[in-house]
Amino acid sequence: MTSNNTQPNQPEYSQDHKHKHKLEGLSEKIFLDRYAWKDADSSHAKVGDIVLVLTKDDPKFPMKEVGEIVERQGQQVKVRTRSDAVIETDVEKLTLTIEKTPEEMWDRLAKAVASVETTPEQRAIWESRFRSVLEDWKLVPGGRIAAGAGASEELTLFNCYVIPSPQDSRGGIMKTLTEMTEIMARGGGVGINLSSLRPRRAVVKGVNGSSSGSVSWGGLFSYTTGLIEQGGSRRGALMLMMNDWHPDVLDFITVKQTMGQVTNANLSVCVSNAFMEAVKQDGDWELVFPDTGESEYDKVWDGDLSKWKEAGHKVISYRTIKAREIWQTIIESAWKSAEPGVVFMEYYNQMSNSWYFNPIICTNPCGEQGLPGWGVCNLSAINLSKFYDEVNHDVAWEELAETTRISARFLDNVIDATPYHFAENRINQQLERRVGLGTMGLAELMIKLRIRYGSPESLEFLNQLYGFMAKEAYLASADMAAEKGAFPAFEVEPYLQSGFMKQMTEVYPEVEEAIREKGIRNVTLITQAPTGSTGTMVGTSTGIEPYFAFKYFRQSRLGYDEQFVPIAQNWLEQHPGEPLPDYYVTAMDLSAENHIRVQAAIQKWVDSSISKTANCPADFTVQDTAELYELAFELGCKGVTIYRDGSRDVQVLSTSKKEEHAASDQHAEVDPKKQAVQGDESAGQIGSENGRLNTSLDEPSVASSPEAGERINRLLAPQENPVQSVVDKQYKRRPQVLRGATYKINTPFGMAYITINDLEGTPGEIFLNVGKAGSDVFAMAEALGRVCSLFLRYGDHGHKVELLIKHLKGIGGSGAIGFGANRVESIADAVAKALESHVQMHEVQDKADIMEAQHDKKGEAKEVLSEWSNIQEPIPQRHETGSEEQKTFVQSIDLCPSCGSASLINIEGCKTCSNCGYSKCN
Repeated sequence: MTSNNTQPNQPEYSQDHKHKHKLEGLSEKIFLDRYAWKDADSSHAKVGDIVLVLTKDDPKFPMKEVGEIVERQGQQVKVRTRSDAVIETDVEKLTLTIEKTPEEMWDRLAKAVASVETTPEQRAIWESRFRSVLEDWKLVPGGRIAAGAGASEELTLFNCYVIPSPQDSRGGIMKTLTEMTEIMARGGGVGINLSSLRPRRAVVKGVNGSSSGSVSWGGLFSYTTGLIEQGGSRRGALMLMMNDWHPDVLDFITVKQTMGQVTNANLSVCVSNAFMEAVKQDGDWELVFPDTGESEYDKVWDGDLSKWKEAGHKVISYRTIKAREIWQTIIESAWKSAEPGVVFMEYYNQMSNSWYFNPIICTNPCGEQGLPGWGVCNLSAINLSKFYDEVNHDVAWEELAETTRISARFLDNVIDATPYHFAENRINQQLERRVGLGTMGLAELMIKLRIRYGSPESLEFLNQLYGFMAKEAYLASADMAAEKGAFPAFEVEPYLQSGFMKQMTEVYPEVEEAIREKGIRNVTLITQAPTGSTGTMVGTSTGIEPYFAFKYFRQSRLGYDEQFVPIAQNWLEQHPGEPLPDYYVTAMDLSAENHIRVQAAIQKWVDSSISKTANCPADFTVQDTAELYELAFELGCKGVTIYRDGSRDVQVLSTSKKEEHAASDQHAEVDPKKQAVQGDESAGQIGSENGRLNTSLDEPSVASSPEAGERINRLLAPQENPVQSVVDKQYKRRPQVLRGATYKINTPFGMAYITINDLEGTPGEIFLNVGKAGSDVFAMAEALGRVCSLFLRYGDHGHKVELLIKHLKGIGGSGAIGFGANRVESIADAVAKALESHVQMHEVQDKADIMEAQHDKKGEAKEVLSEWSNIQEPIPQRHETGSEEQKTFVQSIDLCPSCGSASLINIEGCKTCSNCGYSKCN
């Protein structure tokens, strides 16, 4: 590297490394984009440099490729990408990195994190030890550590932040907004509990008005989060929470069902033991808030209701309802859209090691790290796939123990190596010294051990594995306490009385002995984070999750390529013609209960919490969801999040009797009056979710509620203007009831439910339901449906349907799904195919009607209808090839803001891109 490229304090990298850990493809792109040390001045670029080049300069969906500079003339360069394309661009559109290989990053991290040791000898010893566990990705540092340690004095090395609940005033809210913005801008994810803010319509005496409510202020935090870029490669990440006693809790639970509100935050409800008991007993639940008129309110109210009551302050009851009504609202919303999650916060604090001095009030954006106000946590993950003892077909226990102990010290050192931008963060973290060591590669290790994820055998194995790691981490922390001192808030008796420590010391008494003798360096040590980007970069299974799929399709310059997870691909290559064994299991092969039982088995040994999603099939019912959430509570999980395949599609339409019955039940559970108040923006959602019945030939769909029909009329009716009379002559007004059919078609963005209703015997309106409400895909699909409806309803029908099909058919995007006649290029292409099917249905039905009118041709009429049934078979939800064990499921519900492809999926409670590795939370 030339001298003009040299940065202050740049480490002298060893020339002995042979770059044996060369990254390729997506792994290389993630490394260079997210974690490699950047050169802040791209003008240093020279021929031969490996760079990231901006190939799509879009403010929302930029795209980058890895390439080598082959020519430079002034500010203009030519870059040959890995796909052998040559791109001419300006140097300003290049991302230039100082580091090109993982070895260079490992050298930097080991040196930076060891630098806080007290003597030169200790620094040298621990730099070598840290480097040994970083080698070959045995320890994979959290993204903030990887990007910032030794490279920047501005970037925080902490992943997780929780800031105190906002003071209930305009000034207090703006202060929280400023704190949130500053943390996010430096790479940290933030959690905020909104329960300190007065409810909607509560009196604000100072301005003689009323409050807009806690949820509306949450919308402000959400909106600001969407504006913040972290390191130029990702958006800010936000968790909003609300306690179960707050009067706004029902609005909070359902806020995402209103389009455009709180779209840049994850939501969770903090649930107490008392609330769960009231649910069990069908008891009443009081929604309350402090009396804001008390003189002490502005000084002492901080969102802690128990502390407020214990101090003798007054509480006002706003409403009393059945606890089950709130619980059912949570369940229905989670069933529909995977949100809100639930955190059993009272139980969390009972288990927390900081229970006696620093209560947990909220979690970080992905939910794995509960924290007090001003709490922070730094994360890293041990890559379990590297600890398989092939000779003994076992875990390499001794090597795992050593790596765990070294990793615990690595994270403890990060506390002293990171910059602090708020004194409150520094004071709190130095008081607690909270760290979060987790894992990735669990699924890969279990496959190597031939243990089926989710089986009874696996639960025993997980208990052994994670108990062992927790024990080693705690013993290492005790040794650090003997050397460097315990965390300042440590008190031996209350610490050992936490729910977690009672559980730990009952199985491992040596941990209690060590803590009593030496103290403990860190208040907590274990956290199971998603590791979406880092796991993808390393090339193993992420977090504690099973593989999402072993086989998938990826688009490149050569078209669609069928690809495999390496461990599955290798097995099939060695066993040609044979199916994968049953211990090769994917997320969708498991029952939701399997997911929860795995989570509970690991949670036993995690002193913080876990990022884990229970994947559920599309026909998973609301009752199933309720039972799953209650099972999670009974098993000792600290929280629970589900993701139901096809979330937000409230009514699943199918010709199978089982699904018809489920759809009928689900339709009955939705109260149209409740959703009708959400506003005109959700009219498309209401029309497609609540206003459609089963669409068999003998029972066409109808609009089921006057409210839905009236709102659709308002949506599609032309606005009043001076030429209204001319418009009326050409515009086909919508009657109260229309008949039609709904087509279920798989698209690159997930399953689409396309409802086509007939007006005067021909298609007159189209409703599209794709993806999750609040997503970009959902909004664009709704807009497409509205525009198509307007086109079909205005003027002479003539050949409008054929014209619409012609213009929509074949429109392509960043991906496609299916093959041959079943290939769908985009949502627009799916609409064209649905319209074609709809026209064919009319033609076949007309033919059948004519035949049936002739008494001697009833049999032929039945054959024609049967033939149509085969013609309109929907594109299958699964693309299946080979044996049962090889079936894969690929779904995408939104656009990736990093690469723009239709590959943003919900994994481990976080939106993650399967194409480029982008993660909202990591």
